[in-house]
Amino acid sequence: MSDNTPNRKTEKNDEIDLLDLFRRIGRELQKLGKALKNGFLLSTVFLIRNSIPLGISIIAGVALSYSIKLSSASFYTSDLVFKNNLVRIDEKSLRDVTGTTAELISKINKLHLFCAEGNTLALSNAISMKPEFSKNIEDINAYWIIDQNNDGVSDYVDYKANHNVYDTVNVRMQNSIDIRVKINSSIDLNQVRDGILKFIESDSLFQRRNNLRLRQNSELLKRYNSDIIQLDSLQKVKYFEETRNMRPANGGQIIFMQEQNTQLVYNDIYNIFTMKQQLENETDLYTSIITILSDFSTPTRRENGVMYYGKNIIPVFFLGMLLFLILKANKKRLKDVYEKY
Repeated sequence: MSDNTPNRKTEKNDEIDLLDLFRRIGRELQKLGKALKNGFLLSTVFLIRNSIPLGISIIAGVALSYSIKLSSASFYTSDLVFKNNLVRIDEKSLRDVTGTTAELISKINKLHLFCAEGNTLALSNAISMKPEFSKNIEDINAYWIIDQNNDGVSDYVDYKANHNVYDTVNVRMQNSIDIRVKINSSIDLNQVRDGILKFIESDSLFQRRNNLRLRQNSELLKRYNSDIIQLDSLQKVKYFEETRNMRPANGGQIIFMQEQNTQLVYNDIYNIFTMKQQLENETDLYTSIITILSDFSTPTRRENGVMYYGKNIIPVFFLGMLLFLILKANKKRLKDVYEKY
C-alpha cells in the first residue's frame, strides 16, 4: 500500500505539470494574438495618417519612370520557336542523348555575346546582314522551354535561366528552343530570321549530323519495307497451310490439324507499317537541321514603357518614404536609445 503511494503522487504531479504547460501555451498564444491585432491596427492607422506623403512618393516614382521612358531609346522584342530535328530522346530518362539542343543554345548565344560587346561587324557577318541593319539589333538570345508536369506540352520560356535542372516534374523540352530578338527600331525580322537560320545551318558538324540522320532513316525505311514484304509473304504461306489442313476428311468431317496464327503475323505487319509511317513523316517533313514552329511577329508595343522602369522605381520610393516616416515617428525613442548606449 505504501509502495504505491509515491507512484500515485508522481503521476499526479506529471498531470499537473502537463496541464500547467498547456495553460502557459494558451496564455502565450493569446498574447501573440493580441500583439498581432494591435500591430495590425497601429499599422493601419499609421498608413492612413501618412497617406498623403506615401501617395506623393508613389506619384514621384511614376513621374520619374515616365521621364526615364521619354529620355530612353525604345526597344521591342519578338520570339521565334523552332524544333531541333537532330534530337534523339532516351525512352527512360527522356533526355536528349545527342546533346544537340544544349549545343544549339550555346551557338546562338554567341550572337548574344556579339550584341553585348557591341561588335556590330561580327554580328552582321554571322547573320549575313548589312552593318547598318544589324546595328538596330540590341540582343539575340536562346532560351529553354519548360514543360510543366512533363506532359509534352510547352508551358513557359525560362527567360531568367533559373530552372532547376534536377526537377523531374517540370522539365526542359529537349526538342524545342525559343529565340528572343531585341531591336531598337522597326527592321525586317524576316531578314533576321533568315540570318539566324543560315548561321545555324552553316555549322559543318550540324550538317554532318543531319546528313547522317537522313541516311540512317533512309536505310531503316528500306528495312521496314523489306520486313513488311517478308511478313506479308509469310502470312500468305501460313494462310495456305492452315486452309489446306482444314480440308474435309472421310465422311465429310473437318479435321483441325493446328491453330490459326495468321492474325499474329498481321499484327507484326501493322506495327512495322506504323513505325514506317512515323519515320516517313520525320524524313519528309523535317529534312533540315531545324524547323520553325512559330515565327517572329512584328512588335506593336515598346517593351520599356512606364511599368518597365516603374516596377523597380515605385517600390523603392514607397519603401524609402515609409522608412523615413517610421524613423520620424520614433525619433524620440531612437534618441533615447542612442543616448543610453
